[in-house]
Amino acid sequence: MALEVDLSGSVVLVTGGVRGVGAGIGRVFLDAGATVVTCARRPGEAAIESSGRTAEFLPCDVRDGAAVTALVEEIVRRHGRLDHVVNNAGGAPFAPASTASRNFHAKIVELNLLAPLLVSQAANAVMQTQPQGGSILMISSVSGHRPSPGSAAYGAAKAGLDSLVSSLAVEWAPKVRINSIIVGMVHTENSHLHYGDQAGIDAVAATVPLGRLAAPEEIGRCAAFLASPLASYATGGSLLVHGGGERPAFLDAATVNESATQS
Repeated sequence: MALEVDLSGSVVLVTGGVRGVGAGIGRVFLDAGATVVTCARRPGEAAIESSGRTAEFLPCDVRDGAAVTALVEEIVRRHGRLDHVVNNAGGAPFAPASTASRNFHAKIVELNLLAPLLVSQAANAVMQTQPQGGSILMISSVSGHRPSPGSAAYGAAKAGLDSLVSSLAVEWAPKVRINSIIVGMVHTENSHLHYGDQAGIDAVAATVPLGRLAAPEEIGRCAAFLASPLASYATGGSLLVHGGGERPAFLDAATVNESATQS
C-alpha cells in the first residue's frame, strides 16, 4: 500500500465546511482527490476551492432531522454513494454557566452533540448498504477534556461526543469506522472573537508547547488520514491534535527552580 492519502473516487460530506476548520478540512479532502460536499444553515455560502477543484454546497440545518435525511438522500442521488462524513459543525459563544438560560444550554448541546448524532445516523443507514462501508469523523475539542469556564455546556457536549464515538464504533462495526479528532486552538478568520487582537492571539499561541495555533489544514490532514485506508484498523478512538496541550500553571507558580533560572 502506498503511504499517501489518496481518496480519489470517494464522496465526503463536511458539515459546517464553508469557513474556519471546516473549510480547511474540505480543502484537504479536495487535494486528496475526493468529491467534497459541504453544508451550512444559510444558502448561498461561498464554495471552497483547492487544487483547481470546487466543493459542492447544500444548505442544511444539521439540528433538523428531516433536513439531514434530505441532505444525505440528495448526496446519494447525485453521486450514488457516501463514503465519509466529517461532523465539523458546532461551536458556542462565551456565556457563564450561572447566568445562561436553559434554552441557551439546550441549543449548545443540540448543535454540538445531538446534531452530529443525527448526521451520523443518516450516513450510517447508507454506509451499511455499501460493499465498502464508510467512515465517520467527529471534530471534538480539548474543551471536553479540561475545564471550560464560559463554555461549560460546549465542553460537556464535546465530552459526550467522544463517548458517543466509542459506542457507535461498536454498534456499527464492521461496516462503518468512527473516530474523533480532539482539536486544540486553531487560527481562523474568527480567532479575534476568542483571543482578541493580534497581540492577544500571539500571547495565546505562546502558551502552546509548539509555539503557535494550528492551521485549519493541519486538522484536515489528520481527518483525511483517519478517513483513508491507512487508518483501516482505527475505530472507536480519539486523536489529540493540540500542539502539545497547555503548559501546566503550576510550572510558572513554583519557586523550586528559581535560583537555577536566575544564575
